[in-house]
Amino acid sequence: TDEPDKYPMGTEFAHGVTIRHRDDLDAVQRELREIEGLTVLVYDQTCAAEKRRRRKRGTFPDPAKRVVINDAVCEGCGDCSEKSNCVSVKPLETEFGRKRQIDQSNCNKDFSCVNGFCPSFVTVEGAQPRKADIPQGQAGGLGDSPLPEPAVPDLTRNYAVIVTGVGGTGVVTIGAILGMAAHLEGKGCGMIDMAGLAQKGGAVFSHVRLAPTPQDIHAIRVAAGQADLVLGCDLIVTGSKKVLAAVRKDETAVLCNTAEFLPGDFTRNADFSLPTERIKRAVLGAAGRDQTFFIDATAAAVGLLGNAIGANMFIMGYAWQLGRLPLSRASLERAIELNGEAVKMNLQAFALGRRAAHDPAALAAFLGQAKAPTAARHISQSLDEIIARRVEHLTGYQNASYAARYRALVDKVRSTEGVAKPGSTALSEAVARYGFKLMAYKDEYEVARLYTDGAFLKQVKATFQGDNMRFNLHLAPPLLSKVDPVTGEPRKMTFGPWMMSAFKVLAKLKGLRGTAFDVFGYSHERKTERKLIADYVALVEEIIGKLNADNLPLAVSLASIPEKIRGFGHVKARHLKQAKAEEVDLLARFRSGEGAMPVAQAAE
Repeated sequence: TDEPDKYPMGTEFAHGVTIRHRDDLDAVQRELREIEGLTVLVYDQTCAAEKRRRRKRGTFPDPAKRVVINDAVCEGCGDCSEKSNCVSVKPLETEFGRKRQIDQSNCNKDFSCVNGFCPSFVTVEGAQPRKADIPQGQAGGLGDSPLPEPAVPDLTRNYAVIVTGVGGTGVVTIGAILGMAAHLEGKGCGMIDMAGLAQKGGAVFSHVRLAPTPQDIHAIRVAAGQADLVLGCDLIVTGSKKVLAAVRKDETAVLCNTAEFLPGDFTRNADFSLPTERIKRAVLGAAGRDQTFFIDATAAAVGLLGNAIGANMFIMGYAWQLGRLPLSRASLERAIELNGEAVKMNLQAFALGRRAAHDPAALAAFLGQAKAPTAARHISQSLDEIIARRVEHLTGYQNASYAARYRALVDKVRSTEGVAKPGSTALSEAVARYGFKLMAYKDEYEVARLYTDGAFLKQVKATFQGDNMRFNLHLAPPLLSKVDPVTGEPRKMTFGPWMMSAFKVLAKLKGLRGTAFDVFGYSHERKTERKLIADYVALVEEIIGKLNADNLPLAVSLASIPEKIRGFGHVKARHLKQAKAEEVDLLARFRSGEGAMPVAQAAE
């Protein structure tokens, strides 16, 4: 259990029963497997979705603590996802590769992600997610002028609606709102909810039938070709065969939230990505271009309301303003009030959706401004920009001389590639990205610098609000951390705000890196990192010495191997072993003159 203290001393259990914290799960399982015969393990924990519901109602402890990931320090190794098995740990695409971020809107606050072996995790006490202060009935960044009332369709027949999404995000609530609004108007409504119960991230389908009277409804489930409206709160579920089969081309309106919610596969595969464009094409093919509306409702809800949960109500408001819901605005708003959950925010989300449908250009402009490139988020679009950004970073990492070594290597590859295959920059880009990755290895000095250069504080300020925020850093210093006797891995320790001051001092000592006075440089991990740089330079020299148009794809794959060397400590060592095994195979093929990779592998 994650709450062992709730079982008071003296509680009567059978002889031999023990009560252990869930942190001991692995150890307990190992103990039980050694016992012959039947053993029983009871896991007691409140479901994540239920925790969030109770916290909203004030009936479950809500620690004033949040987790944030310093994405500059993060290596994108995925160990935090493996440790927590939580889909609130989401990918973040950055200039320096895929990193991780915490979805604050649906984080269940069990903090198990902190156990990932990475120094990028910080818990912030006294923090709340930052949100815009929008007066009720106004639409903030989308303007406040009066909106025209759309022509609401007459309900002269059965009207079929499918609401789709993922568990725990309020999909079923949308169906309930539609049902209550129909009831308030004296109309008929029938609903069937198909969901994975409290399975967070599981697909949810709500079939809603609206009719002039309850007697007009004979079957609730929306069969093939019968949907009049699809409120797609999630891209993957909306693009599923069972939803698209219910769509009538050029007649059924499909509103789809384009935000990417990665399934549980991402917790096990750090490189998992959604086939977003393929799903969009499937939706367009089923509904027709004029009946399909793609909206990043999640980005709008987060930017305007500070909470992604408002996205579904945003989509409902969007659909109503388009004249796709045969219910009055008054009844829908009254149904939201009667629901009693986050009434102010949901009414705002409904109004924001209406305004976005009325003026899509205003929404696009707002989202463009909210996602405006910053020094940390902007992703380079050209080879020159890639090189310039990394030269700047390496200058701060060590000095101008160190950065010049990097530029000289990339320039040499660039000139050779231009001769081998005029117009190609694939190999140059690979060396620019991954030569940099190896040269900018994150030792103690660099981690300290990335915490104290000002970027992390800006990240926290943009994410949270609070007058007395307090940082706790979760680290595993080699000289201080103890080894877990069960897993054999170093245990992380928690350090208070004073560590930021210590980091400032440590960051100033970066000039010691690689010298005889570098006390951290004698560790096996640091020696390995320095050797990787020398080995990579030697590999690049060999590649460009034999480069031609035929073996260029294989050369790019070889130069990109460092992308797979991620993480810290034992996690990095594991990834290094796997990457080196792949490098041996590729290098053997390159040296044998095998030439281009098979088409399927090159595409992968």
